Amino acid sequence: MRGGFSLLAIALLTLVTFAGPAQAIGLIRDAETEHIIRKYSEPIFRAAGLNPNAISIHIVNDNSLNAFVAGGQRMFVNTGMIRRADSPNMLIGVIAHETGHIAGGHLVTRRNAIEGNTAAAILSFVLGIGAVAAGAGDVGGAILAGGTSVAQRNILEYTRVQEAAADQAAMTYLNQVGWSGRGLVKTFELFRGYEVLSSRQQDPYLRSHPLSSERLSSLEDRVENSPYKDRKDPNDWQFEHDMVRAKLAGFLDRPAVTFRRYPKSDESAPARYARAVAHHHASDLGKALVEISSLVEEFPDNPFLWELKGQILFESGKAREAIAPYEKSVDLLGDSPLLRVGLAQAMLATDDPSLTKPAVEHLEKSLRYDRENSFAFHQLAMGYSRLGDKPLADLATAERYYLTGDIRQAKQHAYRAQEGLPEGTPNWLRAQDILNSKG
Repeated sequence: MRGGFSLLAIALLTLVTFAGPAQAIGLIRDAETEHIIRKYSEPIFRAAGLNPNAISIHIVNDNSLNAFVAGGQRMFVNTGMIRRADSPNMLIGVIAHETGHIAGGHLVTRRNAIEGNTAAAILSFVLGIGAVAAGAGDVGGAILAGGTSVAQRNILEYTRVQEAAADQAAMTYLNQVGWSGRGLVKTFELFRGYEVLSSRQQDPYLRSHPLSSERLSSLEDRVENSPYKDRKDPNDWQFEHDMVRAKLAGFLDRPAVTFRRYPKSDESAPARYARAVAHHHASDLGKALVEISSLVEEFPDNPFLWELKGQILFESGKAREAIAPYEKSVDLLGDSPLLRVGLAQAMLATDDPSLTKPAVEHLEKSLRYDRENSFAFHQLAMGYSRLGDKPLADLATAERYYLTGDIRQAKQHAYRAQEGLPEGTPNWLRAQDILNSKG
C-alpha cells in the first residue's frame, strides 16, 4: 500500500473522505463487505415491503458501534459495527432495526424537524456519496468536493417511541424470514454499560438511538416468544462474516496490531486473510503473496480472494500480472461492479492498446449497476480518450464531476460532449440533463 490509509491506493477497499471544518467522514467501498451486507439485507427489505434495489448501503470508516439511515433510502453501517458483531445475526438484527426506521417513515418525520444548515449538510453528504477523485495511476484518496461539514454521529436522533417501533418492526421482519432476533438483543446489550457514561464518552449509536430497560425487556420478550429464537446462522455465512472482519482488520489497523491479533501460529483462513493484507500494507509483497496464494489454492471459487491477489499485484506495480486474478474474480462473480472496475483499472494501467476496448466494456457493464462510482467514470473517460472518442470521454468526465459535486466542471464537459454527440441520442440527452442541473 502506498502512503497511509487516508490515501489508500486500492480498488477493492476505497476510502472516500467527506471533509469539513468539524471532522472528516470516510466511506469505504469493498465488494466483499457490500456483498455480504446485501445478502443479509435483501430478505429483510422484502419482508418490510421495500424494493431492495431502491436502497443503497454504505460502509462508514468509523470504529464506533453505529448504523443509521439518512437521505431517503440509504443505510449506513460503521466498520466498528461490522467488526464487533461476532455473528451475522448481530449485524442482521441491526439492519432489521434500521429497516424499521425506513419502513416506518421515521426519516420523513425527522427530516421535517431538521433546520436549514443541518438539512443542507445531510443533503450534500448524501449527494456526494461515491465521489472518488482521480489519483495518478491508482485510486488514491478521495475528497468530497464542496466541503461538507456533516457530523455523522448526529445526523439522526429518534424518539423512544420510534425506537421501540423499529424494534418491533425488526422482529416482525426477522420472523417473516425465519431468522432469530437474539443477535439484535446481543448487540443492544453491548450498549448497556454506556448508559451511565457522560455524553462525550457514550457511543454515538446510544445517543442517537436511546435505549431503555423497558425497551430492551420488551424486545427480549418478543425474541423469546419467537419460534425462530434458536435458529443459527448458516456455517458458510459465519465463515464469510469472519473473513470480512479479518480483512477490515488488515486494512484498517496498523500491521503490527494485525500481526498481534492474527499471529503466524493461527493458520485459520481469516487469520491468513488478515495477514495477507497486513503484509501488503507493510510493503512485503513476498509474504503477502504467500498468504493470499495459500487461500486461493484452498478456496478457488472465492472471487474476493482472487480480487485481493489482483489488488496486491496491481498496487505493487505489477499491473499486467494482476489481470489474470482480477479476471478470475469477475468470472466467478460477474455481477459485482467493483470487481469489474478493478480489472479495468489493471488493464488500462498496462498502457497496452489491445486491452483498452475490453477495459471500457468492463467499465460500461459496471456502471449499469453502480452509477455512483465516480472513479469508474474517470477510468472510462481515460478509456474513451485512448479509443479516440472525445465526446464520450467528455461525457464520462462530466459524470465524474457531477458525482463529486463540481457542477461547474460537469457542465463544461457536458457542453463539450454535446457538441460531438448526435442530437436526441441517449448520451446527448444525458449531457443535457447535466446542463440543466442546478448549481
